[in-house]
Amino acid sequence: MATLFLEGITGMAEFQHIVRVVNTDLKGEKQIGSALRQIRGVGFMYAHMTCLLAGIDQRKRAGDLSEEEVKKIDDVLRNPLKHEVPAWMLNRRRDYETNEDKHLLATDIKFVQENDIKRLKKIRSYRGIRHSYGLPVRGQRTRSNFRRNKGKVMGVQRSKAVVPPAGEKKGEQKEKDKGKK
Repeated sequence: MATLFLEGITGMAEFQHIVRVVNTDLKGEKQIGSALRQIRGVGFMYAHMTCLLAGIDQRKRAGDLSEEEVKKIDDVLRNPLKHEVPAWMLNRRRDYETNEDKHLLATDIKFVQENDIKRLKKIRSYRGIRHSYGLPVRGQRTRSNFRRNKGKVMGVQRSKAVVPPAGEKKGEQKEKDKGKK
């Protein structure tokens, strides 16, 4: 009964433990500014910009947001150019197929990235060849890093000395060797 009384006073009944934004579940206990960063493709700056454009305080908990506020955030994330976001904030500028500026979120990032790598491999560009061989693409040195067999380093091993047969002594082996010359 005490919990019902507290819910009526503080409005805790409206609190949502999971908030769904851009097909991603956000924890309701976190502040919305940091909760948005759980979405793939949204970093600190993009989350900050989204909160400013939606007119929502970043320190407000995600579970305390109303349905209208969640829809505003979702709209800003899905259509950043409609809200006059500068092009340098977007993660997909001059898309290869459409030549448009976009911001990709969630599963779209993985899908587009895989298609880009497949295209590079197909046209046999330098980057595509490096991807297909599993080597570094961006010009890193490969002398000591990017080894396939990671783990314990063996180094150079010394060859073992020839052990004389059991019946002979060390001196006898040398005499036989001299006789052969």
